[in-house]
Amino acid sequence: MRIATWNVNSVRQRLDHAVRWLGETRPDIVCLQEIKCQTEAFPKEAFEALGYNVTVHGQKGFNGVALLSRLPLEDVTHGLAGDETDVQSRFIEAVVSVKGGVVRVACLYLPNGNPVDTEKYPYKLGFMARLQAFAADRLKLEEPLILAGDFNVIPEPRDAADPSAWVNDALFLPRTRSAFRSLTHLGLTDALRATSDAGRLYTFWDYQAGAWQRDMGIRIDHLLLSPQAADKLIATGIDKHVRAWEKPSDHVPVWADFAIAA
Repeated sequence: MRIATWNVNSVRQRLDHAVRWLGETRPDIVCLQEIKCQTEAFPKEAFEALGYNVTVHGQKGFNGVALLSRLPLEDVTHGLAGDETDVQSRFIEAVVSVKGGVVRVACLYLPNGNPVDTEKYPYKLGFMARLQAFAADRLKLEEPLILAGDFNVIPEPRDAADPSAWVNDALFLPRTRSAFRSLTHLGLTDALRATSDAGRLYTFWDYQAGAWQRDMGIRIDHLLLSPQAADKLIATGIDKHVRAWEKPSDHVPVWADFAIAA
């Protein structure tokens, strides 16, 4: 089973890219973020034609997440618990049945948090605290769990081409990285780092200042695995070539393969 995550930065603008990538790689489950459309405007038919079941938690103009799955999606939950006032579409969870049990996947688009001297940074930290509570609760189920998405967190200096450029950014502040470590310390495994210590593993390149051409990227798209999922992990990868396509998203897909029969 291959599970992938991709911040597409507008699913309607990037629909041809998404269809092309899905045709090339054929992942079993895909987590999409920043779809930037309301639920009813999501181009379901294009993905259903490729054999995917689709569930969407959309929002007009920005945010929005979606799950695509070759297996039926069950027990779908829209929104992250813990704050009834939060109306932003940033989280969706579902279960798929597999031989011997289930796989639980949560797709998330964690807040950016900038500018840090506004209400946006406390919102980011609050969302991370709610995510930690969610993960702690789900880990009690002792089943394969994958938290996948755009976390808007640079975990370590090696996850940025130029760490000094990010020291005052919400993605790299000590409180942000500490909150991310608290999440992983629950018993979650960073899939990519579990399989590779290579340098220059990035998932995002800004549109500005020739960041892509100079490979000045950062790694902010992650798959975090419960122990039961980590035990089944085979390989991971970053489909970096997608960033070179015409009018691309500023993020690229990240995937993990598991020894689970899809």
